[in-house]
Amino acid sequence: MNNIHPLADVHTNDVGENTLIWQFCVVLKNVKIGRNCNICAHVFIENEVVIGDNVTVKPGAILFHGLTVEDNVFIGPNVSFTNDKVPRSKNYKERYENTLLEMGCSIGAGSTIVAGTVIGSYAFIGAGSVVTKNIPPNTLWYGNPATQRGYITNSGIILDMNKRDKKGIKHNI
Repeated sequence: MNNIHPLADVHTNDVGENTLIWQFCVVLKNVKIGRNCNICAHVFIENEVVIGDNVTVKPGAILFHGLTVEDNVFIGPNVSFTNDKVPRSKNYKERYENTLLEMGCSIGAGSTIVAGTVIGSYAFIGAGSVVTKNIPPNTLWYGNPATQRGYITNSGIILDMNKRDKKGIKHNI
C-alpha cells in the first residue's frame, strides 16, 4: 500500500510498497522510489532519480536528475543536490553528472552535495556542509568545504581520526 497525500503532485507510477509521500511534494515521471520510504513535505524529486528502500528524505530537500540513493539513506531537511557544475538558464544538457549515495549514509540538514560525487556507505555529512569531492565509507565530514573530521561505525558511533570513541576504545571499521 502506498500512502500519497492528496496534495502531493506525483507523476511516477514506480513507488514501492509502504512508502509515504507527504503534502506539497513534486515527484516527476521517471523517478523510482523503493519500499518503506518516507518522503516528507515540500520535497522536489526530478526525473531520473532512483531511491532505494527504507530511505528518509526530510522537508525541503531537492533531488535533481542523475541522483541514485541506495537503501537506508537519511537525507536531512533542506539538503540540495546539484547535477551541473556549469549551469546556465535554458541550457539543457544531453547528460547530467551522476551522484551516488551509498547504503546507510546520512546527509545533515542544509548540506549541498556538488554534482558527480559519491558518498560512501555509512558515511556521515554534518549539517550545513558543502561536499565537493568523493567521501569514503564510514567517515565523518563537515564544513565548507567539507573536510574529514573522524570516522563513524555502521551503527552510528562517532570516532576520532585515530578510530577511537569518546571512551578511548579503538574500533575496527
